[in-house]
Amino acid sequence: MSALPLDPLIEGYLSYLDQVGRKTPRTIVDVRCTLRRVSAGTARRRPGVELWHLELEDYLHWLEDERQLGRTPAGLAKCLSHVRGLLEYAWRSGRGERNVLDGFSLQHTLRRTVPKHLTLEEAEHLVRATSLPGRSARRDRLVILLLYGCGLRTSELCALDVGDINRERHELLVRKAKADRPRAIPIPEALYTELLAYLLEHGKRGALLRTSARQRRLRSKHVCDIVSAAATRAGLRPGVTARTLRHSFATHLMDRGVDLAVIASLMGHRSPQETGVYLHVLPERPEAAVRTLPIGAGS
Repeated sequence: MSALPLDPLIEGYLSYLDQVGRKTPRTIVDVRCTLRRVSAGTARRRPGVELWHLELEDYLHWLEDERQLGRTPAGLAKCLSHVRGLLEYAWRSGRGERNVLDGFSLQHTLRRTVPKHLTLEEAEHLVRATSLPGRSARRDRLVILLLYGCGLRTSELCALDVGDINRERHELLVRKAKADRPRAIPIPEALYTELLAYLLEHGKRGALLRTSARQRRLRSKHVCDIVSAAATRAGLRPGVTARTLRHSFATHLMDRGVDLAVIASLMGHRSPQETGVYLHVLPERPEAAVRTLPIGAGS
């Protein structure tokens, strides 16, 4: 059974996100859930008052209620972002007098969580653990190498076709990327060599990675099982996932001094700010950079 529709203005905003903002279906579901939750929560104090007619004080009360229920600061910041977008839409539509959440953010109070990643030694163990004979084993090795060597999301990996490999430029074209932001990723030479050998056995078109039994496109569950099995063989700690390999890709690039903007582009982030979580790699880098300034040198 589908959920009951929200206020027509909210439904209009969700349609705007879909058709104009080109947000993913998952994002729109998240925003819908947030607005439904906030509407129910604020109605307990201000019944019958639409979200775009509430005052900042009303939202502060709602935030405190949510904190008491155990919501994390990150979760609350995400909710505020969703509501702020709605209020901006209502204001521009002439339904609201102003956006009371404009300029209000909890982000400055949040401490970024260090992404779970492998050390270089652990990554080497993982790659060595994939060196097994057999066609399915070579496919599984390629899954690990693409996740770690190109920083792909699981959905991006599963969506790859043979035609997405640019053999002239040695690049991987990620067409079905998050937020419809396709990108090209240089393929490391060692990985490119293995990729060509793999293609000799798996045809020239269609899905790049297929199941062994029915030759269907790999799905997220298959990738999860492949990564888990490889991590177990490598003797790594429990909890290593495809996302761990993606985070390891970015972390190890940062460790080698690659520019943050370059990593953001390779990861498919909307801006370098999203990539800032990887600054944990070299916490002393800003201080080291400042020490290179020629201050104090003889005039």
